[in-house]
Formats: sequence, structure tokens, C-alpha cells
Amino acid sequence: MDTQTTELPHVEIITEFGTIELKLEADKAPITVANFLRYVSEGWYKDIGFYRTVTLDNQPDNDVKIEVTQGGLSMNRLLQADSPYPPIPMEPTNLTGLKHLDGTLSMARLLPDSACSEFFICINDQPELNFGGKRNPDGQGFAAFGQVTSGIDIVRKIQKCPAEGQNLTPPVKILDIKQTV
Repeated sequence: MDTQTTELPHVEIITEFGTIELKLEADKAPITVANFLRYVSEGWYKDIGFYRTVTLDNQPDNDVKIEVTQGGLSMNRLLQADSPYPPIPMEPTNLTGLKHLDGTLSMARLLPDSACSEFFICINDQPELNFGGKRNPDGQGFAAFGQVTSGIDIVRKIQKCPAEGQNLTPPVKILDIKQTV
């Protein structure tokens, strides 16, 4: 009997501080993973940056505090008409079974079904980012779709870089994101 297993995709985020390796949960969040890999394969993530750090100390107006490091093409660009692709339908954690744990890769968004290219990595467990969490008033949470398998120390180093408010100054360069499997 021939049993064939499909290996989940893996990517490397190559930064100026080193490489972060991640496993993508294509079996649980297929729309989100396919969207992310489209940006990867077409080179949109080459020479971009981690530009935002959210720490317990830089959210004075938030009742629910989180810890994440965010990267991508830049939210400012994606709010303009030149966004390379339309937003994708959201795959919330109550449908995927994934959770926002330490090292979880997730899509950033403003409203449900508005995610494009922006992503973040959780520092420590962030249950308020799951479906039903209180970080967003809509209660939909965010679409988790991967997990750091190596390099969480680099994610933590990026989060601690100098920032003005939540903006890293300067952003930490992402030289490329490559699919490895």
C-alpha cells in the first residue's frame, strides 16, 4: 500500500540579524498560506523590513496589550490603490484550530477580510488575538498560519530594537523570504 504524506511548506525569513525558519500550516489555513506564498514566490518580500514592534510599554491607549513584531510591504502602501493583490477572506482561529502562541506567524489586518501582505510574529502567547479575543472590537481575531521552528531569538531581538512609538527606527531589513520546502 502506497501511503503518501504531504509535507507542510517551510520558509526562511532572512534578516540582517539572521534567519528565522517557519513552518506554514497549509492544511489548516490554506487561503492564508497560499496568499503568503504568492508574495514569497513573486519576490514581493525581497528588501522589505520588520517596521513595527508592539511591546507592553508602547500601547498607552490599548486596554488589551499584546506583544508582536510586524513586517511586510507597509500598511501605508497597502491602503493605497497600488496594492499588488486584493485582500483575502479571513481564516479565523475558531475555524483553523490554530492559536496565537509564542512564535506564531499571523496576518495583520484592519477589518475582517482585509489582510494582504502584512504579517506579524507573536512574542509569548497572545490569546487576545484569537477568535473571541478582545484586541479587536469585532472579536474575529487574526488569521494564524505558521510557527517559528528556529530563530525565535532573532524575533525577540528585533522586538527590542529602538522605536518611536511602535515604529522601529530604523526598520530591521528583511533581505528575502524564501520557501525551502
